[in-house]
Amino acid sequence: MQVRSLLYCAFFAALTAVCSQIAIPLYPVPVNLAWLPIFLASLLLGSKLGALSQIVYVCLGLVGLPVFSMFRGGLGVLAGSTGGYIVGYILMAAVIGWLYSRGVHSIIAMLVGAALCYGVGTVWFMYLTKNTLFVALSLCVLPFLLGDGLKILAAYWLHRRLMDRIPPILSNKNKL
Repeated sequence: MQVRSLLYCAFFAALTAVCSQIAIPLYPVPVNLAWLPIFLASLLLGSKLGALSQIVYVCLGLVGLPVFSMFRGGLGVLAGSTGGYIVGYILMAAVIGWLYSRGVHSIIAMLVGAALCYGVGTVWFMYLTKNTLFVALSLCVLPFLLGDGLKILAAYWLHRRLMDRIPPILSNKNKL
């Protein structure tokens, strides 16, 4: 991998950490802007590098840096009831980048990635809290649909503005 690729992965990991702090504390899952840089990393960097940027983000939080929403970090956050959504970031980035690189429209790719993250996080939440699917969806998914839809639209708009300005190393045509 080139140094530039790694720098962009670090940039998107840091951007995810910053956007995670722009949050509204709801119980049990806070509303934050973390998905916006994940969407952009996936579309601009591709599947592998987009996922790598989120692996870096998750590892930073895992070692205790306060990168998760509400300035939290550590294994306890990942092992907690909302940890599945954070782990889902990695899968979401990989799937969005993979779908987009195969010609799927970016909005459809982001919707599929979002559904995957919701699925992983909701199953994790249900397992740890012993709640029903109805309760989990009403607490962890339904309140976020409008905001996440707006993040998808914002990422689409930003991606369209940035894709012609990025260096070739970041092009999704690059199969790193």
